[in-house]
Amino acid sequence: MTILQLLFNGLALGAAYALVALGFVLVLNATSAVNFAQGDMVMAGGYAGVALAALLPVPGIVLLPLVLVVMAALGLLFSLVAYFPLMNRPPVSVFISTIAVGIILQNGVNVGFGPEPAATPPMLTGGYWQVGGLIVERQQAAILLTAAVLILAQHLLFHKTQFGRRLRATAQDRDMARALGIPVTRMIAATFALAAALAGAAGLLLANKFFITPTDGTGYIIAAYIAVVIGGWGSIAGAVIGALMIAVFEVIVSAYISHTAAIAALYGALLLVLLFRPQGLFGEAVRRRV
Repeated sequence: MTILQLLFNGLALGAAYALVALGFVLVLNATSAVNFAQGDMVMAGGYAGVALAALLPVPGIVLLPLVLVVMAALGLLFSLVAYFPLMNRPPVSVFISTIAVGIILQNGVNVGFGPEPAATPPMLTGGYWQVGGLIVERQQAAILLTAAVLILAQHLLFHKTQFGRRLRATAQDRDMARALGIPVTRMIAATFALAAALAGAAGLLLANKFFITPTDGTGYIIAAYIAVVIGGWGSIAGAVIGALMIAVFEVIVSAYISHTAAIAALYGALLLVLLFRPQGLFGEAVRRRV
């Protein structure tokens, strides 16, 4: 397999990782809390696609809007259960509650669907295109394009709409936003809904090619966490770039050495970033207040 083919495969995987990392950062910026159930939202999105496909035997691109709505509703419910009751408690309370809800999601899906791997329908019809020496699978192209559209839509929402400006104001300074009359609680709930919808879209995109099981959330949250640390803690652009970087690295190293070596190297890179550039590659240095 040529390096160009591996690069394309890595970008397709990285685009889906970017959706997960993006939602992770949105919640982090809005609440200063780490949502460790974000990976389980990916898993839940995959199974939402599986359930919807059983009712509507249509391509994944048709199911995508339905999955976004279902996962946004789940994100709202998640915020009501795991965040708002504990928002004024010590940060560790929210940290533990997100893990607990993630475990509940895993076991609930396990009871409802069983432990066997499941798959969502392809976004488009199967097959591939050949462009020179590059073989482009239609599913991979759909993953890349769909993720790019969703990331662009999120950018436009945040920077071109009044609703997005309110979301950003809440993330930047919650007290000032409240003083200006912004409904902070609703903005935070909307952020959880958006983050869950992005994760659910990633689950729908990935579950066709890589299948999905109830315990897959752990791997996705680790990938998102590494992407956020490497890209820059709290940086939206950094999270997207970091996700693309780690996916391309993972695919190339897995092809030439092994998947185990790729995972070990990613953890090694994570440690190096934490040691020598803790603000990440694209983050700003953290200053202490005196």
